[in-house]
Amino acid sequence: MAAHADEQAMRTAIAASEQVRGTTSPNPPVGCVVLDADGAVVSIGATQPPGGPHAEVVALRAAGDRAAGGTAVVTLEPCAHTGRTPPCADALRAAGVARVVHAVSDPNPQAAGGAEVLRAAGIDVHSGLLADEVSGGPLRAWLHFTRTGRPHVTWKYAATLDGRSAAADGTSKWISSAESRAEVHRVRARMDAIIVGTGTVLADDPHLTARAPDGALLPRQPLRVVVGDREIPRTAKVFDDAAETVRLPGGDPTAVLTALADRGIVDVLLEGGPRLAGAFVAAGRVDRVLAYLAPMLLGAGPAALGEAGVGSISQAWRLRVEETTMSGPDIRVSAVPQDR
Repeated sequence: MAAHADEQAMRTAIAASEQVRGTTSPNPPVGCVVLDADGAVVSIGATQPPGGPHAEVVALRAAGDRAAGGTAVVTLEPCAHTGRTPPCADALRAAGVARVVHAVSDPNPQAAGGAEVLRAAGIDVHSGLLADEVSGGPLRAWLHFTRTGRPHVTWKYAATLDGRSAAADGTSKWISSAESRAEVHRVRARMDAIIVGTGTVLADDPHLTARAPDGALLPRQPLRVVVGDREIPRTAKVFDDAAETVRLPGGDPTAVLTALADRGIVDVLLEGGPRLAGAFVAAGRVDRVLAYLAPMLLGAGPAALGEAGVGSISQAWRLRVEETTMSGPDIRVSAVPQDR
């Protein structure tokens, strides 16, 4: 019974963390559920923007005295250090919880150690529950950033079934469906930054904002990042006041990601075009591919991906498909690189 309650609570915590993904960087989006001594859910919490309370503190405040003798189910090991806020391990100990169940151990050496602190206080601690779901879900980008020191990159593109990102005359509106475009705007709203090259800006003049189907701006906007040396007119839409925009000269993917890491950017969406996407793939700096494949054939026109350092089939960048679903009439594919 307890195992079932723990798993249900962890799924609720994952959902709570998904709701705040994109708002907590450079901190992790964490979810927490507090169960009382009888195993009933009494509160749900999620990490607030930087400077605000972590998920455990949010949930404990809502639970009040009912947390005593109960269980805290958390997507990430409670922190054991004092940053902008006090240690979550201390808050759990002070609340009198009897058990703590977390999915993923904290890889950050400055914050890790919460499990040991809790065990030393006589609290029963369990690790690893639904770890794969958490690691491949809301915490994916933060774990990558913490382990590698660079932002997690999702390359998003839309193409026809024959791999074209535009027609021979350059037109590309609209290859993907209205459903796919609406979904991409929701994806954008959860990202810290969107990266494009100067060629995309000059050719398409995109806003690079996150918008609702009626065109209204969504509450949260990612940083707009334009990479390259070509001049862009000040009238370009990326320079409007809808969101912040930064220019990064050159086009070296590692240099771009280093500059973004220095700004605390954890999760980025690479939207192209083909030349910049090819450079990121060739440099091994694409961590996930999100493709929207439209049931359409063009037969000519630019490919979705440019030169990517592949000269023969033996050098191909092979991917592991995580998920294939429908997005309106389009096929949506999420895939990650295999070890090369």
